[in-house]
Amino acid sequence: MHKIFLTACLAAPLTALAQDQAAAAKPTTSAKPKEAAPVVPSVTVAGERPTNRIDRQVYDVKSDISSTNGTAADALNNVPSVAVDPDGTVTLRGSTNVQILVDGKPSAMLQGDNRGATLQAMNADDVESVEVINNPGAQFGNEAGGGPILNLVMRRNRKPGGFANVNANGGYAGRYNSAASGSYNEGPWGFQGGVNVRHDGRNSTAVVSRDRLDPATGAFVHSSQTSSGAGLNDMGGVNGTVSYNLDQNDTLTASANYMGRGNDQRGIDHYVNGATAGFPATDYVRTTARDGDAKNFSWGGRYDHKGALPNETLKIDLRVSASENDSNSAYANDYAAGGFPNTRANQRNDNSTHIVDFTGDYERPLAGGSLKAGYKVATNKNNFDTLYTDINPLTSVAMVNPARSNRFDLEETVVALYGSYQLKLNDRWGALAGLRTEYTDMDIHQITSGVEAKNNYTNLIPSFFATYKATETANMRFAYARRIRRPNANDLNPYVVYRDEFNVSSGNPMLKPTKTDSFELGYETKFGALETNLRGYYRKDTDAIVDYRTFIANNVLLTTRQNGEGSHSSGLEFTVSGKLTPSLTLNSSGNLARSQQTTQDDSGALVTRSANSLSGRVRLNYAYSAATQVQMALQMQGKTLSGQGYRSPNHTFNLSVRQAVTPRLSLVGTVTDLFSTNKMETVINSATLRETSTRRFDGRVFYLGLSYRIGGPATAADNHTEPRFGPPQGPGPGGPGRGPSEG
Repeated sequence: MHKIFLTACLAAPLTALAQDQAAAAKPTTSAKPKEAAPVVPSVTVAGERPTNRIDRQVYDVKSDISSTNGTAADALNNVPSVAVDPDGTVTLRGSTNVQILVDGKPSAMLQGDNRGATLQAMNADDVESVEVINNPGAQFGNEAGGGPILNLVMRRNRKPGGFANVNANGGYAGRYNSAASGSYNEGPWGFQGGVNVRHDGRNSTAVVSRDRLDPATGAFVHSSQTSSGAGLNDMGGVNGTVSYNLDQNDTLTASANYMGRGNDQRGIDHYVNGATAGFPATDYVRTTARDGDAKNFSWGGRYDHKGALPNETLKIDLRVSASENDSNSAYANDYAAGGFPNTRANQRNDNSTHIVDFTGDYERPLAGGSLKAGYKVATNKNNFDTLYTDINPLTSVAMVNPARSNRFDLEETVVALYGSYQLKLNDRWGALAGLRTEYTDMDIHQITSGVEAKNNYTNLIPSFFATYKATETANMRFAYARRIRRPNANDLNPYVVYRDEFNVSSGNPMLKPTKTDSFELGYETKFGALETNLRGYYRKDTDAIVDYRTFIANNVLLTTRQNGEGSHSSGLEFTVSGKLTPSLTLNSSGNLARSQQTTQDDSGALVTRSANSLSGRVRLNYAYSAATQVQMALQMQGKTLSGQGYRSPNHTFNLSVRQAVTPRLSLVGTVTDLFSTNKMETVINSATLRETSTRRFDGRVFYLGLSYRIGGPATAADNHTEPRFGPPQGPGPGGPGRGPSEG
């Protein structure tokens, strides 16, 4: 039985508010002029299409047909050169070194291992647009690992009156989701909020084929692992924003949100290990039962002031966010061969991240250009507590396993100052240059072993951007930025974390930050109705942080991190979008890339690996009629390097249909991975290990649902424009340089 949940808690009050406003039909008063609208961290007002800026590309995702029942991970998968795998791992141009911000600010729920699950729980319909910042400027910090940035700009409505949208969807195998969002703006006050629930997940199967070198005999010994995991989890969230215009020039904004989800899962693993000189062959089955919860919450306040000079602004912003995760796993190993007794064990994990982010940004005109300066003071606290107990099969007494139990805390404080200057040199040239200074202080507490360490350093981070208006319809862009990637808490914790009988992981407290120099040259133009964008890029990493694998016991593989000798990547990225016919719209993108990594092999020798890959996506929207739209999307991810191996290419095909039943009510159907091709295959080939690991996920997943709009535009077409990946629509040289608060 498919479940369809309709959440309409905002419908009645917003309808009444909208009707009251329509009945009053009062003209705009001086208390609520348009220029005094709440200043919130958003790229555009509702209904406008974003434009590229001098330092970033902006992609409209709110009009994607599948946004009414999809997740933020689905929305990111529609952005050029971005890929999100079923585990929630995000890559940009083939690299996993990506920051994800919300309205220009870091959030605890999008850091570390928590990121993937959060993206798969966040509602896609809440995302207005995605800013891709491959070369972040001076106003952006290097928290959450540094590197390129994906900024999720959340949907905001600043039009007077009330507006609400309600979605309800039922899916295959008991999946469902429902969301309601709305806003009301009257006089100096603005209110916006939403709620959502989701019951979803992806079951998986996996096969691992491993050949490891037996040092005693010099021969390779074969072993295998077959696995299955199942578990759909409940997720829900609520968010709200209140803004108040003190006067024409000053606005106060407060916001809060909460998201919770389950961690329940059931798994079965079958291990067959070949005999070595010191160990007999084994054949056993491990069952896992996991339960737990994750809680994410945040709150913040912001003050916006418009100065006396044109475009003079001051923004003071405080954000506090936290992510708390707990889980309990019960393991049972039942041996069919090897002569070992059956074993039982439990593992409890309590992990948390708390972030306080306080920033200020000031902008004013100066000498024909625009000066921007700001500061950041941020703290990031990470706590890990793992307790592993072995259960005596005869007495059922639990004994702590010290090799698999540990407590680890990491406190990071960042103080930063930045300045940038943007100038339109003439009718064709524009430039933006900036410099950021960051001081980082880290306190490491390995509580289990009683070891404490400190580290601090200062970095200077320059950036430069330029645009050239070649013709009335063509722009050229140049960008350079230096970034640093700090190791995160998991990367630094030296204690071994148990994942399964084959695999354990640990961090490396000796890791150094990765320094990245990134260059980019782009050309944007139009060919008839098609908008095109071609970008060439080159990125060089010093002390690149990569995976390193080695055996620490018979057939137990440890995955840790090390600083490689260096890596670099280069490529050509393109987008083509526009109307092929009055009814058919094309959005396509691709990335032809070459990457190279030099790392230390498990034998101690330096090994250089390289890979050429082609990734891309093609999305076609066909308007069968004014009421019926069909969307087809093909996504392809090319080969990517991963330490001592690589990840194989993969592809998926999705299909969506929207049918307008009335001007405000739409029926939406989606099917993801129509041909069941989605898989993750990793290949390792080193001196002591040859391994191929393949994971497959639920194939075709169907969703069918309703979307109803209250207030706002009168027709569905007004609210859902054609999806756009286009470059040049707005200003040429210099481009608009202001967006969310970004200190």
